[in-house]
Amino acid sequence: MPEQSFAKHAKFVPMYHQVLAFLVVATLVGSVVNLFHSLDDHSRLYNAALITALSVALLILMLFARIFPLKAQDRAIRAEENLRHYVLTGKLLDARLSLQQIIGLRFASDAEFPALAQRAAAEGLPQKDIKQAVKVWRADHDRL
Repeated sequence: MPEQSFAKHAKFVPMYHQVLAFLVVATLVGSVVNLFHSLDDHSRLYNAALITALSVALLILMLFARIFPLKAQDRAIRAEENLRHYVLTGKLLDARLSLQQIIGLRFASDAEFPALAQRAAAEGLPQKDIKQAVKVWRADHDRL
């Protein structure tokens, strides 16, 4: 696995983020153009409308296929980091921490995690600032 850092930790899947996204958007655009050209031809209008509806459904499906697993993973990260904080300090994470802050904290090493969590809660640090404050990066190769 390649080493992770703040500059290089985002997960990018070219077949999903470029190829599939392009194909779905191109299909939607093509179906809308086809629907527009079929407005005067009632024999083609039903098929064109159906293809456009399917293209919209495919776009929605593509978005939710990405969003739903990420939401489930966010819940797992919150539970994991809460447990890690409890093991390290004997206390649960500060209730002021948002999910985005907790997700940023997951990259902190055990040595710096409790102090950074306390600082993030006290100062309201955004996720990006939390990640930039990490000195010893703890890689997460399992993130979707």
